[in-house]
Amino acid sequence: MKNGKVYLVGAGPGDPKLITVKGLECIQQADVILYDRLVNKELLLSAKEGAELIFCGKLPGRHELIQEQINQLLVEKAEQGLVVTRLKGGDPCVFGRVGEEAKELAERRVPYEIIPGITAGIAAPAYAGIPVTHRDHASSFAIVTAHGRAEKEQDFVNWKALAEGIDTIAFYMGVGNLSRISQQLMAYGRSPSTPVAIIEWGTTNQQRTIIAELATIEQQAKEQQVESPAIILVGNVVELRKSIRWFDSEISIPSLASL
Repeated sequence: MKNGKVYLVGAGPGDPKLITVKGLECIQQADVILYDRLVNKELLLSAKEGAELIFCGKLPGRHELIQEQINQLLVEKAEQGLVVTRLKGGDPCVFGRVGEEAKELAERRVPYEIIPGITAGIAAPAYAGIPVTHRDHASSFAIVTAHGRAEKEQDFVNWKALAEGIDTIAFYMGVGNLSRISQQLMAYGRSPSTPVAIIEWGTTNQQRTIIAELATIEQQAKEQQVESPAIILVGNVVELRKSIRWFDSEISIPSLASL
């Protein structure tokens, strides 16, 4: 049977309206949708009638489907002649394992496309009133996974380069490692007074932003009972929230239709 096709799609950071037009088309046309935990379930309402929906998200300490099974499912469904959409939170190329899935598809000669999405490390700060770059404050920006743990010899972060050479740093999956993040950055020269924002559930109606200094952010996070998913943003741009905060404020923003 003729192969179908797989679309590796970024669903965006949480607000369902932030998916791309092409990403939404991939959902609407799919015979099968494999979706992750952080994908807004409202997007699945756009699936066509009869589409098969398969949850393959990962919870802390529990994996619904391991990566090898996901890879195999993508191949099997496409080899049945089906259109398959692999729906991932944010952008599939930012800690989304799209490289592993695309490699498997390429090796099995299954046609596929990668559809970029808006990543939370940029979108969540934007909704909090924090641009990750600014000509007066930051000319460089880095996205870092903080999931690895030093005691397990899984910490491959170049802390010296981050502390000395990057103006704004967005840490993904870092809530559980907040102590190490702050300690390492300060150990390699980042000022303890550097402003830090933690943004929970960015771009959704559950969004919450906690602001503190690098030296005190761990304690603030404990007091505020911060939980994943959250983006940890380090840099002077965090100060801009004071003047351009919009999404989670009481200021009334007129709709585009009324302008």
